[in-house]
Amino acid sequence: MALVGKQFPNIAVNATDKMGATFKINILNEAINNKKKVLLFWYPKDFTFVCPTELHAFQEALEEFEKRNVKVIGASCDTAEVHFAWLNTPKNQGGIQGVTYPLLADSNRNLATVLDILDTNEVFDEDYDNYLIEGDNVTYRATYLIDENGKIFHESINDMPLGRNVSEFLRLIDAYAHVQQYGEVCPANWQEGKDAMNANRDGVANYLANH
Repeated sequence: MALVGKQFPNIAVNATDKMGATFKINILNEAINNKKKVLLFWYPKDFTFVCPTELHAFQEALEEFEKRNVKVIGASCDTAEVHFAWLNTPKNQGGIQGVTYPLLADSNRNLATVLDILDTNEVFDEDYDNYLIEGDNVTYRATYLIDENGKIFHESINDMPLGRNVSEFLRLIDAYAHVQQYGEVCPANWQEGKDAMNANRDGVANYLANH
């Protein structure tokens, strides 16, 4: 179910940070109350392989997100305690020591279920007359960009083996901010400082004629 153009679900989820504090985060309230954009990215599991490369990549770009008034939040279905252990594991041992943004611990999978991003395969078992879940029931690499009103303006989902390009999210945020400020639309491969165009026939004709 596509969520772009809709408000982010109003669900509070346990979270933790590098200090080991446990608290609740409601992404919708985080955006609206703080008048910030939010980038929420989901990854399958702590202590795995592609995942730490992504968490460090978002950390390395954190200053760029903060310049754009964007709050970065990571998320998985691991518990807060597992997150804290990973946050205290050195980078050269596959850990994420040095990551400073909060991590959602959606261990009851409430938010992941509503977002429909779980890799879930239910199989009916005749012995138990019930449906059992095959696999680990963890999330795909889903990413959401939420604006200051709590509206989702981008969502994407990668399969497990495919790491994200963090720079693309900065580009999308820049493009959306341009639309918000100027009312222009951003063509393919648009970058900050490049020409945008008016959303009408003359606008696209002029743009194409000059590019």
